[in-house]
Amino acid sequence: MVDIERANATAVGRMMEARPILKGLAVARDVIPSMKDNLLLHAGPPIEWARMSGPLRGAVIGALLFEGLAKTEAAATAMAEKGLVEFAPCHEHNAVGPMAGVTSASMKVYVVENITHGNKAFSNLNEGYGKVLRYGAYSDEVLKKLRWMNDVMGPVLADALAASRDGLDLRALLAEALHMGDEGHNRNKAGSLLFLKWLAPLVAKVARDRQVEHDVLQFLGDNALSILNPVMAACKAMADAAHNIEGSTLVSTMARNGTDFGIRVSGLGDRWFTAPCETPQGLWFPGFTAADANPDIGDSTITETAGIGGFAMAAAPAIVTFVGSTPKDATNATLEMYEITAAEHKYFTIPTLDFRGTPTGVDIRKVVEKGIPPRINTGIAHKQAGVGQVGAGLVRPPMKIFEDALVAYAERYKF
Repeated sequence: MVDIERANATAVGRMMEARPILKGLAVARDVIPSMKDNLLLHAGPPIEWARMSGPLRGAVIGALLFEGLAKTEAAATAMAEKGLVEFAPCHEHNAVGPMAGVTSASMKVYVVENITHGNKAFSNLNEGYGKVLRYGAYSDEVLKKLRWMNDVMGPVLADALAASRDGLDLRALLAEALHMGDEGHNRNKAGSLLFLKWLAPLVAKVARDRQVEHDVLQFLGDNALSILNPVMAACKAMADAAHNIEGSTLVSTMARNGTDFGIRVSGLGDRWFTAPCETPQGLWFPGFTAADANPDIGDSTITETAGIGGFAMAAAPAIVTFVGSTPKDATNATLEMYEITAAEHKYFTIPTLDFRGTPTGVDIRKVVEKGIPPRINTGIAHKQAGVGQVGAGLVRPPMKIFEDALVAYAERYKF
């Protein structure tokens, strides 16, 4: 008989002891396992073109234009419809991406190494706010920014990271940012400033052009989400350290593609459990309503998987001005998550809860037994490609995926 408690203690212990270090920036095809030119990685569980949501389709079109694989929107659409493009989840290639999450072969990606256990994770660069690829936009303006990020900023960041002797300890950065009012998913103002503080001297050291140095630092400084993508890769590295622990009932992946919400469970290998995504509810940008919203999308729920994000809202009362509700509700959200998790994080602590560790390690047994799905805070994409973000709010995964996973667990371990 499998010892579930022991397996879960092992899994959550590995998740907490993982130490993700930002080591560098590289071209996706050179570092992401099995990456190739006609492969596009996307957020969430597996999905084919015919079932993709508007934002994901838009990001696919934009990536094909960015790569030069298609010259027009119509040509890109035809490639996808004819099966000339391969699609796979970022998660199945040790990667993550916010919102649509589309990552193509020539894009620069952050390289994060968990130096405790030796695994690596990758994430693309954050474009900032406005009309961006991750929300399905692919106008000339969007592609121009992507090319500047890839061809001008990318090499500077790569050289800057190479000039760092030890890399950036993202676990330590997150721990400090939680004490400064971040929760690591939708509020990253403190973390992004800490990132800029660490990175700026390195950029100044390696940049060969003063104007480029200025532009890179201003771009990063103006983007309160600049640290989100490295943080997501860090959380991916931590969660992957807890994956494939025999007998564990802990969730090691939570992700959405705009159509389906999927989870993977540590003791059940790489099998996905999916159900239709819910639509987040929250605050809407001027001119938009719930009728404009796409169902939940993005790999950024890897933050909640690792014990931050919606699970750490008590550390970030100001998040409620972005996602709705009240500071008391933010605290209650964190308190509720202790009901369905295996541990309190050793390194991520919340000052307003007397430095109690964040709830970490979602246990499918507890989710089903108590009827409490995880809490997630998230940006909300317009259902049509290219419109962009229309709001931010709160959402929960469908209970069915946890119920299905628990049934599969019982069958696998013969309970």
